[in-house]
Amino acid sequence: MALNILGINAFHGDSSAALFTDGCLVAAVEEERFLRVKHWAGLPLLSIRECLRSGGLDKVDHIAISRNPRAHLWRKAVRAAVRPRQWKRAGQRARNGWRITNLGSDLRSGGFDPRCARVHFVEHHRAHLASAFFCSPFERAAVVSVDGFGDFSSVMWGVGAGSQIKILGSVLFPHSLGAYYTAFTQFLGFPKYGDEYKMMGLAAYGEPAFRNKVRDVVSVKDGRCRLNLSYFTHHILGVDMTWEGEEPVVGRLFSNAMCDTFGPPRTPRAEVTQKHADLAASVQAVLEESYFSLLNYIHKQTDEMNLCLAGGVALNCAANGKICEQTPFRQFYVQPAAHDAGTSIGAALYVQHEVLRRPRSFVMKHVYYGPQYDDSQIQDEFARAGVTGHRLNEEELVSRTAHAIAQQKILGWFQGRMEFGPRALGNRSILADPRNKAMKDILNSRIKYREPFRPFCPSILDEARGDYFETDAAAPFMVTAYRIRPEQRERIPAVTHADGTGRVQTVERESNPLYWRLIKRFSEITGVPILLNTSFNENEPIVNSPREALDCFLRTQMDALVMGSYFISKAEDARLVANRHPLAAAKPV
Repeated sequence: MALNILGINAFHGDSSAALFTDGCLVAAVEEERFLRVKHWAGLPLLSIRECLRSGGLDKVDHIAISRNPRAHLWRKAVRAAVRPRQWKRAGQRARNGWRITNLGSDLRSGGFDPRCARVHFVEHHRAHLASAFFCSPFERAAVVSVDGFGDFSSVMWGVGAGSQIKILGSVLFPHSLGAYYTAFTQFLGFPKYGDEYKMMGLAAYGEPAFRNKVRDVVSVKDGRCRLNLSYFTHHILGVDMTWEGEEPVVGRLFSNAMCDTFGPPRTPRAEVTQKHADLAASVQAVLEESYFSLLNYIHKQTDEMNLCLAGGVALNCAANGKICEQTPFRQFYVQPAAHDAGTSIGAALYVQHEVLRRPRSFVMKHVYYGPQYDDSQIQDEFARAGVTGHRLNEEELVSRTAHAIAQQKILGWFQGRMEFGPRALGNRSILADPRNKAMKDILNSRIKYREPFRPFCPSILDEARGDYFETDAAAPFMVTAYRIRPEQRERIPAVTHADGTGRVQTVERESNPLYWRLIKRFSEITGVPILLNTSFNENEPIVNSPREALDCFLRTQMDALVMGSYFISKAEDARLVANRHPLAAAKPV
């Protein structure tokens, strides 16, 4: 009989579910894609149902939960006991832990009976480590998880060999590279959960003028991250967090000492000044110093040449792009869902290998593990909306789409199974011409409404990567930023960031043949084997269903929509122009 393991990240940011059958990933979904609330925290019932539907199952053998409320329980209790000011927030965390421990009743109320399965609680960072190493192509590697906090830890590392990971060290609360980065993200006026990527984008526009002052805030020596706690409040007051059934909220982490040193914090939506850009650059520079110091220590301790990374800090693409320059590691693998959503994968793999001692048989080469919709379902949505799409064969579809992009049209591209993780990688994407210097501003003014310092990303044919980037390394998951060759930057200005880098996706024919064919056809027309790729959304989670894609297309100023075998152009149907079609003003579903 097949062995079925369901992994769950619940009552934590980016809740998700993943299903493995005989060691291979069948489905992986984030709950935000169904509920349309970014980073939704709660029990991912819809994701669980989708995983079971994909696997044709109504029950599983094991349930792996990527939290263990008992981890470091004595340390947590002692810390809370001597700090009365933290009791209220400690009580909130205790209630959250109780929800995790008693997850079965919530699953039953959602229509899924877990009594037939054995339930496992996997410590947060062990799940991160498992998601990195057991999905990687390496037989041996150093394995590192770095994020804010999870089960009282912020960093954990070890050595993976075969189907086992040996833990060698960790960093415990209150010290955290993730908390350092989040505190400055909040200070710079980006308060929402997950806003750290905004500060990373802003850093490219500044100089590290405050580097020496920022170095006083955090340090790493011999693998030990240490915060100067005078700049923080979480160790005194606890961390104000909401984790259940809504968009997560993390309260202010920085103290007034940070204001005394760096001046008044920026108010959200206030003007971004050069000082703000310089501070962001300084914070990024010190993060990289600390990150590489940690990695160099781990290399010295393990003597491994391969590296696997997970945790929120592992999504810092600017730092990842420098790993081979700044450390002795020669190859590295970043879990594409390195944030907490990926712990559902990691928890399941931990049970598969560490608990059940099953051999490895899976490498995560792509992220297309979400729901898929066929042409009949797409046509049903067109009928609902009263629109008509042109149904084309694959060759016609690819050619017409490539020509439209070359003619400066902006297209929604909806194909195959939805991506798992934070990046749209060619199945739920908005595509445009990277050669147009104004395209970034056009996209922001017509569709995305993003801060102007945030970059858009290049998807490039895998075989052409060395022609455009200074490294020849594959980067299929858009989690590394590499320097674009100086002679190529003027050819692709819309995807060249201010520091000369691009957060690149290398597209392999075998991983996504349709998307590869589209870029290939665009290259034949223009001589440039690259498309500008950004997520198919408008200030909402990436679209999942045909209805969400069509509604986003109608209410924004996209020129065309390519969904399944269908091509729709607003130029050919005046009713589709925003404010003319009845659904054009619809809000995200």
